[in-house]
Amino acid sequence: MPRGSKDKYTAKQKRKAEHIEDSYKARGVPEDEAEARAWATVNKQSGGGEKAGGSGQKTSAASKEAARKSSARRAAASREGTPRSGQRLEAMNKTELMELARKRDIAGRSRMRKEELLQALRKASA
Repeated sequence: MPRGSKDKYTAKQKRKAEHIEDSYKARGVPEDEAEARAWATVNKQSGGGEKAGGSGQKTSAASKEAARKSSARRAAASREGTPRSGQRLEAMNKTELMELARKRDIAGRSRMRKEELLQALRKASA
């Protein structure tokens, strides 16, 4: 179970955490893990508890909105199979490298091995 009291969270934040937790449970995540992930998501999106005295007072509404949009954008991109930004080429599998090569229109990519794809992608980005 997550540490600390949830007294500083608004009713909306508590509802959101409960909804997220239910979603994780439906996907087969253990109950403890689901609850921890749910509260981590709420904290990421809203900056923590928002009632007076909570740590959320330091986070501006604009930065909270930006965090929500950024999180949504990254989630949508990963559903589409786009590699995460900052992910190293070496950590990608051949299929991901092939997709990236296709997006960068690298000629001859269909006949390349993984190492050749890595070299071609590095050359294209340099």
